[in-house]
Amino acid sequence: MDPIRSDVRAELAALAAQLVADSGLDYQSAKRKAARQVFGDGHISAALLPDNDEIDQSLLEHLQLFDQDHDQRVERYRRAALVWMERLADYNPYLAGAAWKGIVAAHAPLHLQTFTDDAKDLEIRLLNDGIHFDVVEVAHFAGRGDVPALTFYWEQDLPILVSLYRYDDLRGALKRQRGSAGAGRAERGGPAAVRELLKAIPDDLASAAVPAAGS
Repeated sequence: MDPIRSDVRAELAALAAQLVADSGLDYQSAKRKAARQVFGDGHISAALLPDNDEIDQSLLEHLQLFDQDHDQRVERYRRAALVWMERLADYNPYLAGAAWKGIVAAHAPLHLQTFTDDAKDLEIRLLNDGIHFDVVEVAHFAGRGDVPALTFYWEQDLPILVSLYRYDDLRGALKRQRGSAGAGRAERGGPAAVRELLKAIPDDLASAAVPAAGS
C-alpha cells in the first residue's frame, strides 16, 4: 500500500474510532461519516476506507488513552457474558463483538450469538424471566443477509444484544473459528474461552470490577 493511501486510511480509522467511542455509532456508519467529514459528499474509493480491523486498532488506542474505565468495563462485560451464557445454555451461546475482542466503548452492547431452531422458546424464556426486549436485525456473520436479534438492558445500564441464528449456522461459525489466524483472530468464543480471558486479567482489575450477579 502506498504511503498516501495508508495515511488516509489511518486518518479515517482514527476519526471513525472516535465516532464509535463518543457517539455510539456502528462501524459502518462511523466509517461513512468519517469519510464525509474528510472528503465531503463526493465519491471516495473503497481502497481508501479502513477495514474493521483498522478501526478496532484505532478504537483500542483511543479507549486506552481517553477512557479510564475501559479495562473495568471489559471485565464487567465478560463476567456478565458468562452469566448470560449459563442462562442461555440450551441455545448454544457464543460471545462475539466488542466484549470478545476486549474493545468496549461506553455505548457498546454485549453481543451473544445463539444457535437454535427454537428461537421462540428463547424469547418466551426471557419474557417469563421478566426481560422485556426489542426485536431488531443484525448482519449475518457470513454476510448472508440479516438475522433477528433481541436487545434489552441488564442491571439497568448494560446493553445486551442476543442474535438468533439457526442451529445449522453453528457448523459454519465453528468452521470459521478453525480457519481464523490464531486465537486472537477468532470471531467468537464459548464459555470456556471466555473463562480463559478472565483468568488473564490483573488482580487489581479483578478486585475493582463491578460484579455481574443478579438479574
